[in-house]
This record gives sequence, structure tokens and C-alpha cells, in this order.
Amino acid sequence: MQTRSLDASADGSVATPAAASSLTPPFDDPVLIFGLAMVIFLVAPLVLKRYRLPGIIGIILVGAAIGPNGANLLERDDTIQLLGEVGLIYLMFIAGLEINLNQFIEYKDRSIVFGLFSFLIPQAVGTVVGIYVLDLTFAAASLFAAIFSSHTLLAYPVVNRLGIAKNEAMTATIGGTIITDTLALLVLAVVVAAAGGALDAAFWIQLTIGLTVFFVGVWLAVPRLGRWFFRSHTEESYFEFLFVMAVLFICAFLAELVGVEHIIGAFLAGLALNRLIPETGPLMNRIEFVGNALFIPFFLLSVGMLVDIWVLTEGLDTLVIALSLLIMVVITKYIASWATGQVYGYDRSEVLGMFGLSVGQAAAALAIVQIGFDAGVPGFDQNMINGVVLMILVVSLVSPTLVERAGSALVRAREHEEYDPSDTPQRILVPVSRDSKYMESLLNLAFTIRNERDEEPIHTVSVVRPDRNTRTEAQVAEAEDVLGGVEEYASGAEVPIETHTRINHNTASGIVNSTAENRITTLVIGWDGARSRVQNVFGHIIDQVLSRTTQLTLVGRVREPLNTTERIVLVLPPGIDHNDGFYEALHTVKLVSEDTGAPVHGLAVDGNPEQFERLFSLVEPEAPGEFEEISGWDGLLATLRDDVRSGDLVVCMSSRRNDVGWHPELQTLPKSISTLTDGNFVIMYPATEERADDRQFLRLS
Repeated sequence: MQTRSLDASADGSVATPAAASSLTPPFDDPVLIFGLAMVIFLVAPLVLKRYRLPGIIGIILVGAAIGPNGANLLERDDTIQLLGEVGLIYLMFIAGLEINLNQFIEYKDRSIVFGLFSFLIPQAVGTVVGIYVLDLTFAAASLFAAIFSSHTLLAYPVVNRLGIAKNEAMTATIGGTIITDTLALLVLAVVVAAAGGALDAAFWIQLTIGLTVFFVGVWLAVPRLGRWFFRSHTEESYFEFLFVMAVLFICAFLAELVGVEHIIGAFLAGLALNRLIPETGPLMNRIEFVGNALFIPFFLLSVGMLVDIWVLTEGLDTLVIALSLLIMVVITKYIASWATGQVYGYDRSEVLGMFGLSVGQAAAALAIVQIGFDAGVPGFDQNMINGVVLMILVVSLVSPTLVERAGSALVRAREHEEYDPSDTPQRILVPVSRDSKYMESLLNLAFTIRNERDEEPIHTVSVVRPDRNTRTEAQVAEAEDVLGGVEEYASGAEVPIETHTRINHNTASGIVNSTAENRITTLVIGWDGARSRVQNVFGHIIDQVLSRTTQLTLVGRVREPLNTTERIVLVLPPGIDHNDGFYEALHTVKLVSEDTGAPVHGLAVDGNPEQFERLFSLVEPEAPGEFEEISGWDGLLATLRDDVRSGDLVVCMSSRRNDVGWHPELQTLPKSISTLTDGNFVIMYPATEERADDRQFLRLS
């Protein structure tokens, strides 16, 4: 039996065992520190949830209570600072990922206007107050104003949880962050360079060229690199996650290299990868899970540990600075939000949400005051640091509360106004074949067009045909194994799945019966493009399903990852817009466009492109699209052969036989498309009977 010895010191005293010393505050045992952090991340949000307060406030308050300025249970050492920095970088990255990029680009003027308002108004007011109230020099007053002219998206976890990141006002606020923080940090760079005597022509040239090369380089290189990677590596999901993390932190480092803060690089990396990471896929779920469960809470804990309430007893100088910062940040950020709301017609809840999200202060403010202090900028003393920390404490409690209140109002308004009540919720059925190699890609298509508000699971069915030479039970067991893999994949995306196994001599009958029994509204069927012995359009099974169903049906050959789609080529046969299910089908195409960020290029066969552009603009959601007229079917085939690229998704809106929009050429068109393109394509059959909730696909204006 081993015994543990104690070391004796030179004077004969016995040293305390390492295990015992690690239990003496401040704790230094890494296992204990990490375990304590996990308990805080679990308990603090749950406790505050009972009082209807945002959980992130609890983490900040606990950080203040146990930090070096509180009970001193933990030190804000290099490890905590490192994890906090990673959390902030991760927070900005997720914000870039979750922006509706189509909306962001179309309404980029809103982000620019809000970003300028949110920077210029605080910067002007702060400079004047710094000069005439705090008696600072112009340079020091400019740096003082930059402290609160920037903002940190402290309350973004609330936005993420409520699902309002795609609201136009929230998109403008998030997009404006990159402008606001970049300008504030440029003020920091200029003032520090002036303090060091290095504010010459070489400084401006280096800064301008560096920023230009960085922004253009990331925007052009990252999407191309991402598409190559996702097309080349589809087997191991953790490789995709590691690739995303590598891009994130390399971009953050390069941003620092050219003279701006890493959060700018992280946000730009999120924007660059935005179209390659579907919101509904397993990869996005993993990214959000790791951030929300680990890294972002460490950032909030790190912010809380900065708080020192005892500075209130050190004199009036700290209080004057803190009150000045608080009054100015609240007034100027609200004015910026209100002014933007007046320009673009945002309602009260949206203005309040913009204000709550932009009033948050943390990383940029701390960086500015700390660097100004280290550089010896006049007036940037310990009182200034203490005042900034106090300001951060107050706004870190106010910001999430305001966003929670505004966000809840936006969610209620969205639920009651954007869509009419539906008697028939969307239910998707995906038939599963035991030998399908591209089932995950087909499921991703189903995830993309799924309406999350209906909260309906995706149904899958595997039809087993009894065979005299093989035990039926063994075939059923094999089918259930395949369906188990489908469930496992869907669970990674947090999409509920309901599986069905049917025994039927006719596979098509099994699919049709499952469609009827589960009140399916949308079918997503895979096709390999191969011609069978008995074939009308696709093959015996799919043709039978089409002839015996009336639901919206997508028949697709999806081999490449859907997230690598660069453009959607939409084929519109003559008269298809008169089909009862046309708007629902067009809505489905726009969902794919929204999720992948790919613009729609419409080919109207002997049709009026202006008419289709008008109909396209009437349908939700927002998506970029342009249309051109194609002369005849031969012209269509020539266009597909000459213009379709490898990154295109071809979607042909077709029609069942004897329905509106049917043409004999549609019978052979799927096979022609399969030979003209090696990429993904989908043949979409609109529902043949008008749905009771058809208005939900149109914009309400």
C-alpha cells in the first residue's frame, strides 16, 4: 500500500499538500476552476429564469461576486482572460453567421446608417464633454468618446435564443457593429500613434492598405476555400467543425495583424462563411452548442470578474467619470436607435431592441481604456479604468433586459401578424431506400424547406417488399437500422424525426399510404437519374407516386452538399404560374435560396420575365432573383448546356399530367437535365389542389 509523504522545509515545518492548498481561495486547481465554471453556467441562468431575467445577467453577477474584487474565489488570470477572449471572438462569429445575408446586402444602407449614427453621435458628444467637463485634450477627449461610441453585442445570446436575428432592425444593429467598432478602434490607433509620435504618412498608408487587403482577401478567399473543403470532405462532421474554427481564428489573428481588433476579423469570417453553413444543418447546431454552452459563458464570466464595486469608496473622480459615461452611452445610443427607426419606419419594439443591443459595452471599451492607459494618454488613469468598469457593470445588466423585453414583443408580433393561421401544418415525408448513398443530402434539403413554426417532425418511411427467399423480419430489421442512422443524423441538427417501416409488395403503394395516414403536405424523393426498364418520367415507383398524390413533391438528385450552392437556376414552363400550388412551390424555392444565400436565376420558357419577377417579389421570404425569357424548349436545353455551372442547383418547376402547366416536353426534361449537368437538380411538382393556407406564402403589405 502506497503512502503519501509530506515534504519538510528547511526549518523543519511540514509543507501543506498540493491538494489542500488548491482548496484555499483563490483556487488554482484547473479541474476545480473548470468545474466551478460549469456549475455557474448551469445554475445562474436557471435561477434568473425563475425571475424572468436573462440568464447571462446571472453569469456576470456571479463573476463579480467570486472574482478578485468580490469573494476572491477565482483570479482573472491568463486562463480566464484567454477563454474570455475566445468567447468574445466566438460571439461575434456567430453574429456574422446568423445574419440573413440576402437581407443584409439588400438593406446594407440600414447597417451603414445605424453604424454611422451609433458612432458619430456618441463620438461628437463624448469629445465635447471630455474637453469642457473633464478638461481633457482633444486627442484624449476623442479617445474618451471612443470608449462608448463602440459597442459589444453582450445581449446577442438573447437575440439568438429568441430567434430574432433575422429581423431587419436586428440585422441593421448587428451589421452596424462592424462599422461602429472599426471606427472606434481606428480612433484608438490614431490617438495612440499620435501619443507615440508615429502619426505620419507611412502610418496612414500601412493602415489603409492593410485593411483593404484584409477585407477583400477574406471576402474573396474564404468562400472559395469553404466550397472546396465542403465538397471534398463530407464524411466526418468534426472535420467540418475544425475547418470552421481554423478559418475563424486565422481571420481574427489577421485582423490584429493589420491593426484592428480580432472581433472585426471574427465577424467578417462569419459573414464570409454565412452562405456555406445552413442555419438548419448539424454543423450550425454544433457551432451554436459549443459557443452557447462553453465559450460565450466564459466571456460573460470574465466581464463580471472585472467589476469592482469598492471603487465607489475611492473618491468622486471615479463616480463622475462613471456617471458621465453612463448618461452619455444611454442617451447617445438611444438617439442613434431612434433616428434610425425614424428613417426606416421601425416600430417601438424594434427601436428598443436596437438600443438594448447597441448599449452593451465590454471588450472594445476595455481595450480602448486599457491601451490608452498603457500608452500614457493624458487623463487615462486608474480612475478612468474604474469608471469604465462601473459603466460596463450597469449596461451589462440593462442591455440583456431591454433586448429580452423587445425581443419577446417582436416574437409575439411575428407569430400573430406574419402568417395567417393554418389548418394544415406542413408535414414532410422522405422515403428512405436501404441502398441510398446520398440520404444525408436529401435530408438537408428537407431541413431547408421545413417550417420550424409548425413544430412538426420530418417523417421518413422505408418500404419493405416481402420476399419468399428472405425472411421478412430480417429485411425489416435492416430497414430499421437505416432509419436509425437517419434519426442519428437528424438529431445532430436538432430536427425531430418520426420513422415508419411498412411491408408492401408495391413500394409506391407503401409511400402513398404513408402519405395519406400521416397527412403529409410535402414529399421529398431521391432519384439517381438512371433510366429504368419501365419508365415514363423517372421510373416505375416515382411515376406511380406522382400519379397517385396531389401534394407538393420534390424529386431530386442531390449529390453535392447543398450548402455549396452558388446559384439556383429556376426553370419555369409556360403557364406554370396558373397552377394552384405555384406560390407554395415558389416559396419553397426561396427558402432554399435564403438558407444557402444563393440568388435565383429564372428561365421563363416562352414567358414574360417581368411578370415572374413581380410574382417572385410577392412571395415570402426575401431572396434575390432575376428572370429572363427563353425561346422554346430547344433554347432551354441549349441554355442549360452552355450556362449551368458546377455550383448551380437546377430547379425545374414541373406539372403532373393533365394539370395546369403540363407539356409533353416535361416528360423527358428530367432525363435531359440529368445528362446536361453533373450537379444537383430538383424537379418540383406543385400541389394540384389549392391549400387553405395559401395566403401564408404571400407578403402582407
